[in-house]
Amino acid sequence: MSLAAATNDDQHLSYDITRPCANFRPSIWGDLFLQYHNSHPLLLEVPDDNTEQQAQKLREEVRVQLSSDNDILQKLNIIDSIQRLDISYHFEHEIEKAINQIYINFTNNKFIIPKEGGIHFHALLFRLLRQKGYQISSDIFNKFKNSEGRFREIIAQDVKGIWSLYEAAQLSVHGEAILEEAHDFTYTKLKSFTNQLSESVAGQIDQSLKQPLHKAVPRIGTRSYMSFYEEDPSHNKFLLTFAKLDFNMLQKLHQTEVGNITKWWKNGEFSIKIPYARERVVEAYFWPLAISCDPKYSTARMLMTKLVVCISFLDDTYDAYGTLQELELFTQAIQRWDISLIKSLPECMKAVFNTILEMWDEIESMTSKDEISGLVLQHIKQEFFNLAQSYLVEAKWCHRGYIPTYDEYKVNGAISSTLPLQIIAFLGLAGFATKEVFDWIIMSDPKIVKAVSLIGRLMDDMASHKFEQQREHVASAIECCMKQYDLSQEEANKLILKEIRDYWKDINEECLKSNNIPRPVLDSVLNFARITEFTYSNFEDKYTNIELLREYVVALLLDPIVF
Repeated sequence: MSLAAATNDDQHLSYDITRPCANFRPSIWGDLFLQYHNSHPLLLEVPDDNTEQQAQKLREEVRVQLSSDNDILQKLNIIDSIQRLDISYHFEHEIEKAINQIYINFTNNKFIIPKEGGIHFHALLFRLLRQKGYQISSDIFNKFKNSEGRFREIIAQDVKGIWSLYEAAQLSVHGEAILEEAHDFTYTKLKSFTNQLSESVAGQIDQSLKQPLHKAVPRIGTRSYMSFYEEDPSHNKFLLTFAKLDFNMLQKLHQTEVGNITKWWKNGEFSIKIPYARERVVEAYFWPLAISCDPKYSTARMLMTKLVVCISFLDDTYDAYGTLQELELFTQAIQRWDISLIKSLPECMKAVFNTILEMWDEIESMTSKDEISGLVLQHIKQEFFNLAQSYLVEAKWCHRGYIPTYDEYKVNGAISSTLPLQIIAFLGLAGFATKEVFDWIIMSDPKIVKAVSLIGRLMDDMASHKFEQQREHVASAIECCMKQYDLSQEEANKLILKEIRDYWKDINEECLKSNNIPRPVLDSVLNFARITEFTYSNFEDKYTNIELLREYVVALLLDPIVF
């Protein structure tokens, strides 16, 4: 596609430039979210007094139940429901205290296993403890095996139990053969049961089989779990009512945040200034929303959304617009943070660079002026350059028609996944950047960040492979894997999916080992892996192919829960 004669951007050039053309679909949201724009973005949406009073009363009732000496299984079920309803941010202290006491009692054999505490009890106990970083051995499941070392068929009669065991198996680390066996056993049994169960239970199990709890974004599954939980005769009415109120109150805040970001997009006239780029403001917001829905991170979410949009601009500039010569100049400008280096480039590329600079100025103004914050800002800027450089490497590979080895591709792909930049930025903007966290995330090169980044790169490639290979594009992880190991595309996909499962084990190991790192930090990094899994699951790209995300946007950002 020659744009030289068609755009003012390239009129200064004396020759035609053939540019890649992605033909991204325009946004489906238009000005819908502008109605929620607040001219004072730092003022949170305040619920009416009656709603707030009702929520406060219910919150205290749940807090009392969490702190009381309930039956151990009842307490585990309450904690699990609180987490699945995505309201645990209200009860972090109470949950931590309860889990810690349960762990102490368990390791000292100080509590009696309830009569109904079969496989469900053990699996739930195991999962909740591991989710909080407690070392609990998978050997507790040996009691459910027969003399031949296989899981006893009789436990398959307990649908709730094997479902819980399936979810527990997702927290396995390397070398835990019993959890590998548990996964295969429960997956097969649950698959065979779905047509024998109620529609509600079958739907929840099918959802779990596609995306288990440990790998799912809590916020995205909240509404479906609410409906399922409400149908359970033993559900906690205080907990459910509070969760509904909290969901609606948070939804108003999140609407305001998206409205402000949409206003920023409209004011920036990006659709006109950068016409080749994807217009994905609402979709970009889904990433920081997935990391945390907590009101205290409202400013961080809005800044992170702008960051994701800028990353998207950068990606599309390298992938779907710039020539190699232009991109080399553009990369130098980012390295030096100097727009004068690209004065000869098209106006749309200058607009991208200016937007990055303006976003950076906003981040600087919102960040503390202490030494650690200054170092974090330096590293965010460095990660921007690293990202641009990784995109340039891919552009050069594409220009030369070079297909790197799979191993070579992954070294660069861990950076081009954009996740190192996003993780460092979120931890800085959310106020997690203590010296301890800074030393860990920057200096020690933690395995969890590499694992999350490669999950992102590989799942993105598997989702976008077919679309991107319809035009001139760098070889994907699939092609590189096929070349290095002489595999078919189907075989390459299987190998990559196996590697992704192993990266999840790396994540699980790091979450158990990193006792000196605050749990909210580890959970934030973990949530980046979760939103990646969600966005690119089922070989689909929900960020680019916007129709795939529509129902989730409507559920989380538009439709309130009706009581």
